[in-house]
Amino acid sequence: MRIACAQVNTVVGDLEGNLALVRDSIRDACAAGASLVLTPELALTGYPPEDLLLRPSFADASRDALDALAGEVTDCVALVGFVEHDEDVHNAAAVIADGRVQAIYRKRFLPNYGVFDEARYFRAGTHPLVIDVQGARVGIVICEDIWYPAPVAAELARARLDVIACLSSSPFHLAKGDGRERMLQTRASDSGAALAYCNQVGGQDELVFDGRSVVIDHAGDVVARAPMFDSHLLVADVQLDLAAGRRLREPLLRRLEPADDAAATPIVTPVAAPGLGTVPGDIADVPSPEGELWGALVLGVRDYVGKNGFPGVIIGLSGGIDSALTAAIAVDALGPDRVRGVAMPSVFTSGQSTDDASALASSLGIRMDIIPIAPVVDVFEAQLADVFEGRPRDVAEENLQARVRGTLLMAVSNKHGDMVLATGNKSEMSVGYSTIYGDMAGGFAPLRDVSKTWVYRLASWRNLEEGRELIPQATIERPPTAELRPGQRDSDSLPEYEVLDPILEAYVEQDLPPAALAERGFPDDVVRRVIGMVDRAEYKRRQGPPGIKTTPRAFGRDRRMPITNRYGER
Repeated sequence: MRIACAQVNTVVGDLEGNLALVRDSIRDACAAGASLVLTPELALTGYPPEDLLLRPSFADASRDALDALAGEVTDCVALVGFVEHDEDVHNAAAVIADGRVQAIYRKRFLPNYGVFDEARYFRAGTHPLVIDVQGARVGIVICEDIWYPAPVAAELARARLDVIACLSSSPFHLAKGDGRERMLQTRASDSGAALAYCNQVGGQDELVFDGRSVVIDHAGDVVARAPMFDSHLLVADVQLDLAAGRRLREPLLRRLEPADDAAATPIVTPVAAPGLGTVPGDIADVPSPEGELWGALVLGVRDYVGKNGFPGVIIGLSGGIDSALTAAIAVDALGPDRVRGVAMPSVFTSGQSTDDASALASSLGIRMDIIPIAPVVDVFEAQLADVFEGRPRDVAEENLQARVRGTLLMAVSNKHGDMVLATGNKSEMSVGYSTIYGDMAGGFAPLRDVSKTWVYRLASWRNLEEGRELIPQATIERPPTAELRPGQRDSDSLPEYEVLDPILEAYVEQDLPPAALAERGFPDDVVRRVIGMVDRAEYKRRQGPPGIKTTPRAFGRDRRMPITNRYGER
């Protein structure tokens, strides 16, 4: 059987645009000789639709799009994700063939953790669906259904399937793809069936979907893999006779009682196409961890900016590593003509900072404007002199500089229509080392879920990939500083990042208590200081711009802590 996975980049709510993408992919798959075509989970609506699902008209429009598509599918069998509204709302997959919808499968496992809220919106399905496609037994599942060994996956094994077809919208975090693929290989091998997995690709607000659709044979070997972070039509042949032979030889499957409700629903299809010969599937390479993270950040920026209709982006260039990396990501995502840098030196800004910012702009080929902020800061301080009288200079004057910069960036944004990219990283966001309404100003924060350690790692990697100093080496090697007072260094206020970042990973992402961190050798006083900073900064993070999820537990969608909170774990 020739199977195609239509790895498409949809937009939530753009039913007309999504319909066109799905229609074109099915047409191309049929032209390539595919008998069975998979689309991603909720392909017609985009994923996740969130509270759009609470509007009956949205689900009804999803069904209208499905019916419009069904009349055009006459040369193959297509599995299309849509929202079904039948008294309640279901996350569903339609089986389309012969110009009509012939069967519907409802997702049975509804994830309700991390970034997922499906139990808020959907009613779970209760029955499996096995279809007969030209003599092949195909079991249909949707995303979360396949992640657990029982009961859904166990039922697939008991059903003696030839093919498992999984529609998915599985969001990215670093290294997730490898684990997901291993899990799918196990499901295929345990079931003695080929497995086709079609994943969404593209950015949707904070989420990035990496694609990496895959076709796996009955023995658990990958026979085809789509690339990460790109739309792609994956076409591969699976040998059904080999799967049937393996099931006869496997004692495990013989011991499983046949499923009670695994009778196949026959699907009316066109006459089988003549044999086209076996075509080996393409197996896309898997990028390095740095390449994987870079690809996710580039795609996330490109789609957030593009899908929301911004002509370009504006970035405050400080001469530091965070703004440099953000600018490099933006150029890879949008091209240099759509990226504008703005340097805003103060009386505390060193000549090296301005030189490094200029060198970066030249290297990336972007425009850079220079707007000195000292005159503006002087006016603000003069206006505040009476209110500040009798108090020494402190963080109030420091933050005033950052807020002037934020105001100027937003003014340029308003005038030209480009979106401001905030440049803060996860390490800073974690401990509140940022100025609310200042350097946190912006519409999107690409590095919001990227630690300072990874910022340096990505900058060095990108230079190696480019074969030159795309990001000036002086910027990478220079000790990080906010330059809001003379001689300021990040280490004046924070532990060194090689100490801070492991503590943050353990506390924020692994949710380990202070005692467990002390057991790992971190000084108790440093641990408690860092944890206190993290907890106190929750109110800041809530007011910051969204950013790309790259870790298993990102702030916002994943980690949801109360702002008003007096609990402190010992």
